[in-house]
Amino acid sequence: MDDRPTGSRATYDTAPSVAVGPGHHAWTGPEAWGRLAEHAAPGRPIAIDTYPGSDLDGLRAELARALPDAELIDVEAAAAHSPEYIDALLAPNLTDDRVFGVMDHRTLDVLYDADRLAAVADRVAASERPVVVYGWGATLVPTTFDTIVLADLARWEIQQRQRAGAPNWRADNGDDDQLRKVKRGFFIEWRMADRHKRALFDRIDYVLDANSTMATAKLITGDTFRAGLAAATTRPFRVVPFFDPGVWGGQWMKTTFDLDDAENYAWCFDCVPEENSLLLDVAGTVVEVPSLDLVLRHPRELLGERTHARFGPEFPIRFDFLDTMEGGNLSLQVHPLTGYIQDKFGMHYTQDESYYLLDAADDAVVYLGLREDAEPAAMEQALRTAETGAAPFEAEAFVNAFPAKKHDHFLIPAGTVHCSGANSMVLEISATPYIFTFKMWDWGRVGLDGVPRPIHLDHAMANVQWDRDTTWTRDHLVDQVTEVASGDGWVEERTGLHELEFIEVRRHWFTDVVPHDTRGTVNVLNLVEGAEAVVESPTGAFEPFVVHYAETFIVPAAVGPYTIRPHGRGTGQRLGTVKASVRGTERG
Repeated sequence: MDDRPTGSRATYDTAPSVAVGPGHHAWTGPEAWGRLAEHAAPGRPIAIDTYPGSDLDGLRAELARALPDAELIDVEAAAAHSPEYIDALLAPNLTDDRVFGVMDHRTLDVLYDADRLAAVADRVAASERPVVVYGWGATLVPTTFDTIVLADLARWEIQQRQRAGAPNWRADNGDDDQLRKVKRGFFIEWRMADRHKRALFDRIDYVLDANSTMATAKLITGDTFRAGLAAATTRPFRVVPFFDPGVWGGQWMKTTFDLDDAENYAWCFDCVPEENSLLLDVAGTVVEVPSLDLVLRHPRELLGERTHARFGPEFPIRFDFLDTMEGGNLSLQVHPLTGYIQDKFGMHYTQDESYYLLDAADDAVVYLGLREDAEPAAMEQALRTAETGAAPFEAEAFVNAFPAKKHDHFLIPAGTVHCSGANSMVLEISATPYIFTFKMWDWGRVGLDGVPRPIHLDHAMANVQWDRDTTWTRDHLVDQVTEVASGDGWVEERTGLHELEFIEVRRHWFTDVVPHDTRGTVNVLNLVEGAEAVVESPTGAFEPFVVHYAETFIVPAAVGPYTIRPHGRGTGQRLGTVKASVRGTERG
C-alpha cells in the first residue's frame, strides 16, 4: 500500500473557503470605511466593539479619515480600569507559571468602571456631532447605539502580533515571554472576549475583518456574517490551517504542501476551531472570521444535540500535524488526568490523544508507555537530574520505543508517557485542550527563542500512570485495528481510541462509493491515502465537496447521510480516510 501515489505538491489547499451565496456584498479598505460613514450622524451613535489585540491606533486613524467631524471615543482609555488594577485582578488566574494558569469564568464588565462607562454614555448623549465609541467593550456603554460593528480577530493572528512585540490587552508586557502572553489570552482574555461577542451576534449590523491592516480591512453586514455561518452548518467544510516552525520540526509538510522556504515546520493546526479561521467567500471577496464563531453561533447544528449537551459550545475534536521528518524527537511528555485538569486549571475535560502515522522513515519510532523494569523513583530521579543539566535522561532505559510505520495508529490516553520520535509525520487526533502538555524531558534543547523550553516535572509525576507498561501498552494502545463493516469497494475498520478516551476513530479503505452518516454528531475526517476524493449528498443537499491528500475536513452533525468516493486524480487508486467522532453521542 505504501507504494501507491498519495498526492503531489500544491494540491493541499492552504486557504479553503465557504461560499456565502448570492445576494451578499463585502466592502474593502476605503469603501468599507465609507460604508460605515454613511451611518454616522448626530444622535445616531456607532459602536465598534473590537476583539482584544485589534489595532486601535489604525482603527482610529481610518475613522478620522472617513469621519473628520465625528467625536471618536476610545472606551478602553475612557472607562477601563487601570493596567495595575487589572494585573492585580487577574493575578490569581495567571499564576507564576510560564505556561499554565486557571480558567477565568468572569465577564468583561469586571475590567471596567461602571461610573466611567456611565460618563461615556452621558458624553454620547450630549454630543452634537456624530459619535463613534470603539474598543473592546464598546457596547458595555449604557446607551442605545444606532449601529453596532464587531471587529473580529483570530487567535492565531493575535499570536503573530504578540511575537512581533504587541502586548496583551492593557498590559505593559510587549517584551515579555511569548508563552506568558499566550497564557493570559488562553486562560482569561480570549474566554472573556468570546463570551462577550457571542452575546452580540444577533445584534451586530456589521462585522469588520480586523486580521489585516485597518487600511485594507473588509466589512460585511451582520446578515451576511450570520448567513455565512449558517451555510457552513449545511455542508462539509475546512478551516484555514496554519503552520509553525519548531526546534524539532521537519521537512515533510514543507515539501508535500509546497509551503514557503521556512527552515522547517513542526506543527500544523489543520482543524482546531478555537485557533483557526474560517474564510467566507462573499461574492468573490474572502473575509476572515474566527472559526470559533461558528461553534459559538451554531453549536447544535455543528456538534449535534448530544455532543453539545456534553461539551457545550466547544469543538471537542482536534486534528493537527506533527512533522519530524529530517527533524528531531518531540519532548517526552504526559497529559493530565481529568480530575487533575479540573482541580488545577478549571478545564472540564482533558487532553487525550493519538498518533496516526501519515508517513514514516524506516527508523521511525513512537515512545509510548513504560518499560516493564521502569522504577518510578529511579525514573523521577533521572529526570530531575536531567532538568539540572547534570546528565541527559536516557529515555529508552525507561520508556518503550515502538517501531512506527505508515498508517499505524498509537493511542495515548491521559497519563501515558509518550512522544513521537524523529523521521515521522503524525496526524494527531485528540481532544481539544492542546495547551496542557507536561514536558518531562526535551533532549537538552532550547526553544527557537534561545530560552530553555518549560519542563513541568511536578505536574507530570502527579499524572504518570505507572501500570501502563510494555505489555499493557502493546495490548491496548498500539495499532488496535478491527474490521467492523464492508461493502462493494470499501472496508471500514475501527482503529481506536482507547476506551478511556471519548473519541472514536474509524478508517475506511475504498475504491468506490462509501456510505457515511453523521448520526447526529460532528464528524472530522482526513484523506490519509490517495490523491483526491469527493464528498457528496445522496439527496443533493449540498454541492459536491472535493478534498485532497492530507486535508482535514468537518462534516457538521446536521448534514446526516453523505458519501465519499475517489475523484479526479484519485480515480483508480485505493483511498483511505480516518474519521473521528465523539463516542456515545451518535443518534441510534
